Amino acid sequence: MKQNSVYSLGMYGRTNRDRKQVRFCADFDKSIVINSFLRRGWREVTPEADWNIYWSNTANCRSIFNLETGYRLQDNQIINHFPNHYELVRKDLLVKNIRRYRKELERENNPLAEKTQNKIADGQVVSRYLYLDFIPTTYILPTDYNLFLEEYRKSPQTMYILKPCAKSQGAGICLINKLSKLKKWSRESKKYLQHQLTSKDMYVLSRYIDNPLLIGGKKFDLRIYVLVTSFRPLKAYMYRNGFCRFCSLKYDTSLTELDNIFVHLTNVSVQKYGEEYNEHHGGKLGIQNLKLYLEGTRGREVTQRLFEDMQWLIVHSLKAVAPVMANDRHCFECYGYDIIIDDNLKPWLIEVNASPSMTATTINDRILKYNLVENLLSIVLPPDGFPDARWNKIPSAEALGDFETLIDEDLMYKESSDEKKL
Repeated sequence: MKQNSVYSLGMYGRTNRDRKQVRFCADFDKSIVINSFLRRGWREVTPEADWNIYWSNTANCRSIFNLETGYRLQDNQIINHFPNHYELVRKDLLVKNIRRYRKELERENNPLAEKTQNKIADGQVVSRYLYLDFIPTTYILPTDYNLFLEEYRKSPQTMYILKPCAKSQGAGICLINKLSKLKKWSRESKKYLQHQLTSKDMYVLSRYIDNPLLIGGKKFDLRIYVLVTSFRPLKAYMYRNGFCRFCSLKYDTSLTELDNIFVHLTNVSVQKYGEEYNEHHGGKLGIQNLKLYLEGTRGREVTQRLFEDMQWLIVHSLKAVAPVMANDRHCFECYGYDIIIDDNLKPWLIEVNASPSMTATTINDRILKYNLVENLLSIVLPPDGFPDARWNKIPSAEALGDFETLIDEDLMYKESSDEKKL
């Protein structure tokens, strides 16, 4: 193979043990990830060199796994994304995959797909999934525009949030409380009126969770880190020490505050520009502190049920994409799940991020993310600490640290097989 390609991908045939040092490369500057790697005594190299672990951006990962490039990863190389991670993190594809998952379970008469009749605020009776109702009602534009119009006519008072499918950090988001506002947006968006739309031109329009749980009168959401080391069999772990992200201004649904991003959008990339933003705590509260607060105000039993419900929605969102995910033994991925809790203590999945920020806004944030990376490495690396795509990806209890197992189908199948033998 030619050596002048962008990625040589370890063509020299040496193993980690021959080098006695892990070589890494990264696409991010000033990252806690890089500092963590250097503290381990690892050597930083360029993507063109012979690396063992690559903390890449999503574009370069797709380039590596592009069939036209002809690259082939070696056993001593691992990378931090799955080839088609977008099946989970693109807002429209996430919705499509969850819809398909539900329909497949319905066709199988699986009890998980059971439905129930609910009466909503305006008196309308709607059919909802009893166990799989964890994403707000969502329409993909422009594909579902007519479906949305039909629903809007039934409940014209419902508020929606419009998001571009391929953007992050709060970019391009607006709240829709009148059909005229959406029509104005569609007129002003030339791309929306074109028939040949690219994936970057797609939007999702979701029912806005207008009854969020408030603390101190402010809206917040949860950032939960989920590590996936395999999709088939599914192996996923949740980090116990995520955090809440608060708006800097008190929640207000009045028309005068409808476009105030500091009231409605919890993204730190948005809130840090607000006059009320607190640089000391960064508008963040640890999830364990949230748990203590809820146990004190709502009770231990309902709090425990809430956290179990959050684990449930994470597992089934992963199950929804597992059949279409390109599973590769060289890959692992740390996803950032964004979840909103309503005032009935029901969690709603808002979106999933493929590259959650690994830069720190506060001292506590730096400590949390450094521990996250260290703990993550203890799971994705074999016991000897050298990347090896061949190992069975079954971490020890000690290696799990502050991660807890959400699902490990390998162990589930093994336990089931052992029970049959008995």
